[in-house]
Amino acid sequence: ITQMEPQVDDQRAHAVVIITLPPSDDPSQGKTISAFTLTDHHYPPETHPEDHPNPNFQPGPLHQNPDPGLWLSDLSTGSPRLVLSLIAISLLAIAFYASVFPNTVQMFRVYDERDRDDEANRRETSSFVFPVYHKLGARAIPDRKLAEVVDVVKSGILVESIDQELVNPVKVNDAFSAIAASFDSSTTILPVGGDVYPNGLYFTRILVGKHYFYLDIDTGSDLTWVQCDAPCRSCAKGANQLYTPRKGMLVRSAESLCVEVQKNQMTQHCEDCEQCDYEIEYADLSSSLGVLTKDEFHINLHNGSVADLDIVFGCGYDQQGLLLNTLVKTDGILGLSRAKISLPSQLASRGIISNVIGHCLPSDLNGEGYIIMGSDLVPSHGITWVPMLHHSHLEVYQMQVSKVSYGNGMLSSDGRVGKVLFDTGSSYTYFPNKAYSHLVKSLKEVSGLGLTLDESDKTLPICWRADFVISSLSDFKRFFRPITLQIGSKWWIISKKLVLQPEDHLIISKKGNVCLGILDGSSVHDGSTIILGDVSMRGHLIVYDNVKRRIGWMRSDCVRPRDSDFNVPFFQG
Repeated sequence: ITQMEPQVDDQRAHAVVIITLPPSDDPSQGKTISAFTLTDHHYPPETHPEDHPNPNFQPGPLHQNPDPGLWLSDLSTGSPRLVLSLIAISLLAIAFYASVFPNTVQMFRVYDERDRDDEANRRETSSFVFPVYHKLGARAIPDRKLAEVVDVVKSGILVESIDQELVNPVKVNDAFSAIAASFDSSTTILPVGGDVYPNGLYFTRILVGKHYFYLDIDTGSDLTWVQCDAPCRSCAKGANQLYTPRKGMLVRSAESLCVEVQKNQMTQHCEDCEQCDYEIEYADLSSSLGVLTKDEFHINLHNGSVADLDIVFGCGYDQQGLLLNTLVKTDGILGLSRAKISLPSQLASRGIISNVIGHCLPSDLNGEGYIIMGSDLVPSHGITWVPMLHHSHLEVYQMQVSKVSYGNGMLSSDGRVGKVLFDTGSSYTYFPNKAYSHLVKSLKEVSGLGLTLDESDKTLPICWRADFVISSLSDFKRFFRPITLQIGSKWWIISKKLVLQPEDHLIISKKGNVCLGILDGSSVHDGSTIILGDVSMRGHLIVYDNVKRRIGWMRSDCVRPRDSDFNVPFFQG
């Protein structure tokens, strides 16, 4: 359709509007409108038969559009140079924004990808939800923090194994199966428990072979391992009996997951060795030495069925350091990192789940939470999403932070962009030295509000004594301000915020004092990264989407996943 000037005697076209109508058999495609201004008045506009309107077309009342001539007349009478100038300025503005705020543009890409996925695509695979429990006993400071495979000790010890008969897992937990069977799709609902203090850890329970084992959940560790009678050289008397490897199930050095585990080790990889040795060293210098083996993990699906999956994991026969204190109440570590050897990555590589995991840690000793593996039970709304950053050599979960503040005061005054790393293996949160020093200085104000420093309380470096009876952390909210991590852009309008309320960085000690659960991280990791530990993740659902490379969080009571209708049946730890 050619829009002409209303004067009949003036045959020169100043502008052209092209309206493309949808096919008659598919009107849902809509119509498109293109507008052009003409600057050459020496050539009359050409007309084509197809340019004339279709007299048989009658738009429905719901699709009527205003006459384009109403707005086009203003455009056609204006200066073409003005229009071109406005277009050029707009393009320059877009280019400038993309160059200055690349991370924000990346955020928009993440959200756009999420919106394009429909519910059918999200439910192609199953999801697993594992329990988190609590056990009595405190973890000594420093806590475990990040882990890394560092070496293989060629001791010449060959691991013994037996031909272990598998148990039929169908009757493992009748109470759980009855609840799980009421769900519509195959997602398992298993609980999580624990606390930051006095227990210092969160753990889940998994049936491996014919026995249950309590595993300390750790998003900063790659390898899942249990204490092993191989025979055991140095093991704590854990919550359950030592695991005995099955005959013929040891992983050989030539297998791909062995190569993956040993790729960063100082000792040269041995392709002809009968077994795959490993040594993991943690940040507190604790370590676990063992071999890789395979066995069936029996995982309950929420439709009542049981998945029996051969999983590669570690048989740890020599544990050293503070790790032994943790193993008095648990049996090993559940590695939940992005590495190929981690449990969720192994499940995702077989197409059993999408590589999405989440955890919801309870806030108190009697609380209950859960771990999600798979995307089915990730809430479709209410979660704040930010891009996941890549680490140079660790398969960890981290995001970018541009500003850190306590109340209205900045803790990162230099304005440098830093990183936040999520680590459930760390009981407490660690700030870089400068941010930590500014925080401690800011907290001096509470001394004039009815709280007094109690240096006799050695629970944590900074503890305050109150002049009133303490019943819960809510009694202290009026003395402390929230800590805000500004994620992504430095401009607050377009950035995302992770707000840590006072109960997200404080604990109550056995003496009844309130203690700061944020520590000096000068010697932790690289010294410049914020390590977000359990104390700051309590009462949140944290989701790590390895498919779309994003991290999300939302407040939650952690009783059950939002999209489920039944309470998670928790076991007694």
